[in-house]
Amino acid sequence: MAAISKIRPNLWFDGQAEAAASFYVSIFKNAAILSVDNISAGPAEGNKIVTFELEGLQFTAFDAGPHFQFTPATSFEIACDAQEEIDYFWEKLGQGGETQQCGWLQDRFGLSWQIAPAELPQLMHKNPKAVMEAYLTMTKVDIAQLRAAAQQG
Repeated sequence: MAAISKIRPNLWFDGQAEAAASFYVSIFKNAAILSVDNISAGPAEGNKIVTFELEGLQFTAFDAGPHFQFTPATSFEIACDAQEEIDYFWEKLGQGGETQQCGWLQDRFGLSWQIAPAELPQLMHKNPKAVMEAYLTMTKVDIAQLRAAAQQG
């Protein structure tokens, strides 16, 4: 188990914390559910609280009712080294969700993800205008097209 970070994302669900944690853990290679407990006091008493880890980052997922929903204003970026990795995460996280522009998607639980090439900053640095123009036409990112755009001009 990785060292516990001082910062840990907390994800608010309405009765789906354990299902969401299981879904995420099934997708990432270095992932585990660390604990599943019942909330023992307060307004969410009796609901689940789940601690899980994805690629060394610990998350807390808890069921606290319908009061708050996820928005794309908060997202998690997955920096991918190859097109196969982009394709994998796009397919797995996108099951039952909604795809969006520039490699963004909302999974079936409403959480937003950015599936992006790790080399995107370098490509943008080489030719910002051409790379951005290509990027804005994509839903799922195509690294080869971005590389070609970076070489233009």
